[in-house]
Amino acid sequence: MTHNAPHRVRGTLPSVEEGARQLRKDMTPSEKRLWAQLRARRLGGYKFRRQHALGRFIVDFCCTKAKLVIEVDGPIHSERKEYDMERTQVLQAYGYRVLRYSNQQVDDDLDTVLESILDALKQ
Repeated sequence: MTHNAPHRVRGTLPSVEEGARQLRKDMTPSEKRLWAQLRARRLGGYKFRRQHALGRFIVDFCCTKAKLVIEVDGPIHSERKEYDMERTQVLQAYGYRVLRYSNQQVDDDLDTVLESILDALKQ
């Protein structure tokens, strides 16, 4: 299925879109905490999408206007470094910048995470 909307990467499969819908229902506590600060243009007036399909991937948060992806990584990501690196490279090839934060960073120091996201949005 090809989408012409600017926020979509061509070739996003319906199964990936469905996976994104399911993940929106099953967000982690850290993702929910960050989403509460990103939703409704609360951070600098920027619009974010949560659990957003980009190509074959589903990203945690995405500001399509700024072409910025934010990933909140749980413990499983320490075992998936190669996959995450490949994924970041593909997203960068689509023109997106990728910021990664651990659950612990979001839970323990949300203000610093938000400052760093806002700095990236303004670049």
